[in-house]
Amino acid sequence: MEFQKQTIRQLSEMLQKKELTAKELTAETLKNIKEKEKDIDAFLTICEEEALQEAKKVDQAFDTYASPLKGIPMALKDNMVTKDIRTTCASKILENFIPPYDGTMAARLKERGAVLTGKLNLDEFAMGSRTEYSAMKPTKNPYDLTRTPGGSSGGSAAAVASGEIPYALGSDTGGSIRQPASYCGVVGLKPTYVRVSRYGLVAFASSLDQIGPITRSVEDAALVLNEIAGYDPMDSTSVNCSVPDYTKALTGDIKGLKVALPKEYFGEELHPGVKEEILKAVGYLEKLGAKVEEVSLPHTKYGIAAYYIIAPAEASSNLARYDGVRYGVRAKEYKDLIDLYEASRSEGFGEEVKRRIMLGTFALSSGYYDAYYLKAQKVRTLIKEDFAKVFADYDVIVGPTAPATAGKLFQAAKDPMEDYLLDVYTVPANMAGVPGISVPIGFSENMPVGLQIFGRHFDEETVLKTAFAVEQEVCFDTTKGARR
Repeated sequence: MEFQKQTIRQLSEMLQKKELTAKELTAETLKNIKEKEKDIDAFLTICEEEALQEAKKVDQAFDTYASPLKGIPMALKDNMVTKDIRTTCASKILENFIPPYDGTMAARLKERGAVLTGKLNLDEFAMGSRTEYSAMKPTKNPYDLTRTPGGSSGGSAAAVASGEIPYALGSDTGGSIRQPASYCGVVGLKPTYVRVSRYGLVAFASSLDQIGPITRSVEDAALVLNEIAGYDPMDSTSVNCSVPDYTKALTGDIKGLKVALPKEYFGEELHPGVKEEILKAVGYLEKLGAKVEEVSLPHTKYGIAAYYIIAPAEASSNLARYDGVRYGVRAKEYKDLIDLYEASRSEGFGEEVKRRIMLGTFALSSGYYDAYYLKAQKVRTLIKEDFAKVFADYDVIVGPTAPATAGKLFQAAKDPMEDYLLDVYTVPANMAGVPGISVPIGFSENMPVGLQIFGRHFDEETVLKTAFAVEQEVCFDTTKGARR
């Protein structure tokens, strides 16, 4: 049996029925990873020995805990710290960093019996939308190896889409789970900000970052969210509220659901082929009994500008700790302490990270704070108010995840702003803190297209319910890249 085509639910049932062992599944997964990595380049670290040892432990005590993730191989984006396993953020400055502790997500999944197979590639410090800004190597899109998998969680999306692993965790600061999920034809969920602990996630922009699953199906996303959501005292922003069983929302019944279609998401930047697929999916929603109406999110057009002030400003602060003193790369030649800082950071950071640090430092500097950073925060408030007004009358907001399908590798725009605009439809959810999901719905020019669904704060249930209904109607096969 080809395990790489099975969902979490299917694999879990096979393990419970003793049709295979966790060690057998893990060994087959590792073999599959080695074979496919020659083309995909999704992994930065493969934990073969550790994974097989963990799988053996799971088999020895399989009946002691009934998590559906028990014994299932998975991988983490390499900006989540893992005890005694290299965590690089795809940056030279952390190339040989071995954390002394597990972040909450690594620890929580380990407690559930999940088997960590390795750490996945990303744009350096999660800054990018192509996974080309990795200091280690670029990752390829499994549907077309000449194309980008998206970013920054491109390694996570590509690993799942290629069948290397059943699921992965990524992080989403401005669309970094949803956009690569759309490009690679898989499901990517960004939960409500603070729904999932960020403790152990190497910070990019702390008020925007969120961890979430990338999976082969909506049900799998719900299963993973069941296990990773919840209060964590180690995260000062974590909210102590109940976590429902998200799988119970997956009924397929959306009759009477009120769906908002924002006109700002259907402008000139939207590729005609993508637009066609999105409108087909909207038609499926109407066929299933949902009520769809056009709305306005008027401040969407300011989202990218505000985001690229707020996120770099927070990054310039968060990345100040990488100075060559305590850990990470240290320059070999320097004259004094200031020269050590300058030389270490110049050698350790890539061009995109340096660009964003400089942007953020400028925005926070004396004389410019009010003109840029403060104004951007006011725009953020207006974006949040836009969402609140729409959600007062509608259950979900739907639209495209990205304006186009995956572009060619190594053809990043000369003007960085052109690449930044790829996040035009995903950034608003991070600015507002609402949950969002990308679910594959079809193809444009033989590349996957994702439908994006937003929900109210802490209402992942309705988001997943809507995504599941669309998924059942579309029947997109994430294991073959074709309709069933």
